[in-house]
Amino acid sequence: MKRPTIPDLAKAAGVSVSTVNRVLNQPESVRSPTRERVMTAAEEIGFYGLGTIQHAVRTRRETHKVGILLHQKTRTFYRNLGEAMMAEVKRRTDETVTLSLEYLDDLSPERVAERLIALGETCEAVALVAAQHPIVADAIDRVMAKGVPVAGLIAPLSAHGNVSYIGLDGWKVGRTAAWAFGNIVREPGKIGILLGNHRYRNQELNESGFRSYFREHNSDFTLLEPQATYESAAAARELVERMLKDHPDLCGLLISGGGITGALAALREGTTRDDFVAVGYELFDTTRAALIDGTLTMVISHPMEALARETISTLIKAKKAGSDAGAQRVALGFDIYTSENM
Repeated sequence: MKRPTIPDLAKAAGVSVSTVNRVLNQPESVRSPTRERVMTAAEEIGFYGLGTIQHAVRTRRETHKVGILLHQKTRTFYRNLGEAMMAEVKRRTDETVTLSLEYLDDLSPERVAERLIALGETCEAVALVAAQHPIVADAIDRVMAKGVPVAGLIAPLSAHGNVSYIGLDGWKVGRTAAWAFGNIVREPGKIGILLGNHRYRNQELNESGFRSYFREHNSDFTLLEPQATYESAAAARELVERMLKDHPDLCGLLISGGGITGALAALREGTTRDDFVAVGYELFDTTRAALIDGTLTMVISHPMEALARETISTLIKAKKAGSDAGAQRVALGFDIYTSENM
C-alpha cells in the first residue's frame, strides 16, 4: 500500500489540503478542535508526519492541574464518582487535564484539612467533599490565599474566601422527597429522618426543604428529630430498628446520608405499614435492589456524568478567572428513580 499523503489526510479529516499544511507548519493559525481532528485522522490512516502533528497539537493545548478529594473508595457512590471524573478528564482531548484524585478513609477535619493543603501545593484548583468545620474552613482559606480556588463538591462549604460549589439544590431535593411522602402515604403518621452528619450542609438543606414542604402542604405528619449515622451502616441499622420499635405509627423514613445499607437491612427485617414510604439518595447496586424489591420507594440521585463534567469545567473556569473572581456555583438537576424506571 502506498504511504498516505497530505491530500489523503485532508480527506480523512474532512478539511482542506491548505488546512493540513497549516497544522504542520503554522498550527497556531488553526483552531484547536480542527487540529485535534487532523491528528486523530493522521493516527487512523498512519500518516507519515504524525509525530509532527502530535507535537504541534499537544504543545499548544491548554494544561490544567486539578485535585479532587473524595470519601472512602470502598463506598460505591464515591468509587463510581471517581471513575466518572477520570473518564471526563480522558474525554477532554482539546486540553490536557492532570487530575490528582484522592479517597479518604479518615474523614476527621484534621485529615481532610491536611490533604486539602497538600493538594493545594501541587494543583491549580481543588474540589472536595467535606463536612463544614472550622478546621476545614481554615484550610480552605490557606489554600485560596495562595491563589488556588477551592470548590465544595456535593456539600456546600464556606470560608472567608469565595468557595465555589458543584452539586444539587438541597432545598429542592428535600421538598421533592417530602412530595413523595405527602402523595403516597395514605394515613399521615411519623416520619424518621437519618442524616450522615449534621455538619454536611447538603443534608441540612435537604432536611430544611423537607420540613418546609410539610409546613406548607400537610401539617398532619410528624417529623421526628433527625438522627446522625456518621456514615456508619451499623449505626443506621440500630437507629432504624429503634425507630420501628419506639414508633409503631411510623409511616416513612428519609435516608439523607451514609449508612443506607444498614437502614435497608433494618427495614427488610422489621415490620412496617402497607403504605410505608422510604426515600434514599444515590442510585447504585444496593439502592437499585431496594427499589426493585420495594424496600425503597424512591431514590434521588446525582447525575454522575454531569457531576463529573461540571466539576472539571468549574475547576478550570475558576483557575482561569483567578483568585479575585467570585465563586462559581453550579446547581445540577437531579435524577429520580422508582421501581418502574429501573
